[in-house]
Amino acid sequence: MSETDYCELCDLPKSQCIHGRPPAPPAPAPVKKPTTRVRKTTTSSTAAAPKVVTKSAPRKWTPPAAFAPLILEILENAGGPMSADAVLDELESQLGDSLLPGDFETTPEGELRWRYAARRARQTLLTDGLMVKGSPGVWQLP
Repeated sequence: MSETDYCELCDLPKSQCIHGRPPAPPAPAPVKKPTTRVRKTTTSSTAAAPKVVTKSAPRKWTPPAAFAPLILEILENAGGPMSADAVLDELESQLGDSLLPGDFETTPEGELRWRYAARRARQTLLTDGLMVKGSPGVWQLP
């Protein structure tokens, strides 16, 4: 072996000494958590809590919760049980122009999205005890 193969600091072969080894790879950078944007307001002289700014996308279709009060109103006005088709037809006539364009798209099963949302609203009303299951195809209040 030649002289250059030995470390001058510890007299060991460079393959075994810590001085001849390459430095350890750097540690990976820590993953940063997403930050919440905070808007500070300076219009008030008192110290106010900062407002959290959240962005929301415009809705493509009407959520099921919007149909629940209308379903209850329709059934109360009917004074008794109604067929599901009659309730949905009445919903369509009451909502008319307030349905969003996405409400008229179809679900993967082929049903209009607003009708699917209305059926989901009925399921929530059943769970909350505001409606009871009647015979198939009939919606009714308790």
